[in-house]
Amino acid sequence: MEELIHEKIELAKTLPSKYYLDEEIFRDIKNKISLMWHFSAHENQLSQNNIVPIKHSTKLMNEPIILTRDEVIKSLSNVCTHRGMIINTESTKSNVLKCKYHGRTYDLKGCMKNMPKFDNVVDFPDESDNLKCFSTIRWKGLLFTSLRKTSTPRWIEFLEDRMGWLNIESFVHDIEYYKSYKINANWALYVDNYLEGFHIPYVHSDLNEVLSYDDYETEIFEDGVLQIGIAKENEDSFDLPEISKDYGKKIAAYYFWIFPGLMLNFYPWGLSVNIVVPTSVDKTEIIYQRYIADPSLIGEGAGGDLDKVEREDQEIVEAVQIGISSSSYDRGRYSPTMERGVHHFHRILTNI
Repeated sequence: MEELIHEKIELAKTLPSKYYLDEEIFRDIKNKISLMWHFSAHENQLSQNNIVPIKHSTKLMNEPIILTRDEVIKSLSNVCTHRGMIINTESTKSNVLKCKYHGRTYDLKGCMKNMPKFDNVVDFPDESDNLKCFSTIRWKGLLFTSLRKTSTPRWIEFLEDRMGWLNIESFVHDIEYYKSYKINANWALYVDNYLEGFHIPYVHSDLNEVLSYDDYETEIFEDGVLQIGIAKENEDSFDLPEISKDYGKKIAAYYFWIFPGLMLNFYPWGLSVNIVVPTSVDKTEIIYQRYIADPSLIGEGAGGDLDKVEREDQEIVEAVQIGISSSSYDRGRYSPTMERGVHHFHRILTNI
């Protein structure tokens, strides 16, 4: 059967507009991506607390999840096995999880330890009274969770190969920087926009001042895309060690996208994590979190004014959502040099 998105970008047509407009397609895709690997936190967020709820997990994975730190960090269900109450809504240093509805307590591994007024209950407790534990992986301090028992994703290898030289473990979570943007557009349109530097000189005038547009790079890897922004002269860039694959380049930013909607944006000052949350067929939430390596560099270079870039992107994406609803539009064509990332995303999306 002929593929919807041709493997050769020179022959391919873009994603049909129904993928951005159809309610049934949206629900099917959201159900599938909820089971994939998703970013949870940086382990620095558990340096002062043993228990940290993942704020975005219910929206993204349809599952309230909590991180706990004991001998190892675990991703546990945040739902009490007695009557379904959410257990923790705030981070805490406690060594136990205690439901404030009826007092059921669990240890940090999720094992139920105590339940008032249950002395005469037969065959209690059993395994079903413990909190469900989900798959968790760690890469250089970054934590990822999946609802399925599955192997480590291949994109971890690509991240390590490219950024293994960077001391991400030492990054500090900026607790004051948690931003959420609501966009009146389909989530896939937001990803489309992110995955190409094509629009930079037309949409982002300030960003265009610090990046060399003609030197912009795009690389494809399994379930992801890397875009590299090259700094213009006298603009901030990474001090790359000789072990880096990019040693000798003047790199202002590494933009990693991992399917379905995780963006890891590395700048000389640290890391911006963007999480794309599909809300409805024509509404999306974008969550920003920040992890800092060098606070003195914040506000400089390609990662200088992320709020302005976000507002500019939001305006474009919302306008495109209106445009693709037109009866005069269905599909377009790709630029082979500038839209390789978008093409890769569309091929993944139509084959999940």
